[in-house]
Amino acid sequence: MFTGLIETVGRIDALERSSSDWTLRIASDYDLSRVKIGDSIAVNGACLTVTAMSGTVFSVQMSAETVRRTTFANKTPGDPVNLEKALRYGDRLDGHLVQGHVDTVGHVEQMVPRGGSMEIWFRVTGEATRYIVAKGSVAIDGVSLTVNDVRDSGDDTRFSVNIIPHTQKKTALAVLRPGSTVNVETDVLGRYVERLLKVGKRCPAPEKSMNDQGRTGDDGGVKSGGIDEDFLRRKGFL
Repeated sequence: MFTGLIETVGRIDALERSSSDWTLRIASDYDLSRVKIGDSIAVNGACLTVTAMSGTVFSVQMSAETVRRTTFANKTPGDPVNLEKALRYGDRLDGHLVQGHVDTVGHVEQMVPRGGSMEIWFRVTGEATRYIVAKGSVAIDGVSLTVNDVRDSGDDTRFSVNIIPHTQKKTALAVLRPGSTVNVETDVLGRYVERLLKVGKRCPAPEKSMNDQGRTGDDGGVKSGGIDEDFLRRKGFL
């Protein structure tokens, strides 16, 4: 797991393509004495495993699935990439929970200066669009951001985020231009809620149990229909 708070910006040193796994070599200012083979590092939001280290350069491998779902197929040596090492239990969580599992590739449609900040509009398509929620969290190339606005149109969804000067300075988002592609990971909580609502309706009725008044009742008020919108509303979640 990651936080979406970028630790440093590295640069692609080399990219070795093959018919199966690809190897990406990255130069950075990471203290590699604190990195070991097998560690996970988010590279532009994709969780990748360190397979080799030499000097200031480390290597990671990408499966064909990772290449298909991300922007790495369009990267070239010299391109900047956002880097974040995996979250340790007990660390502060200042961003949001980021898995490093890229959902889709988005396209930059518009960039509008807002004082010292930059408002950026992205366009995405496909199943991931339903998990993009106004004032919810999203990771763009691994950067934890808040969704400002969402506009659906047919199969496309457009959404905006605000990039403050500090984020522009400390991440590779500074190089984005209209037409640029980015890795997009939606908030994992939305997927779990959706799954619970679907599967909950097929769950059998819970066994009766004794409540604290000695009366027999169901577990927490879950009826035979399982967890559904009515249950969440009665419990104050909606």
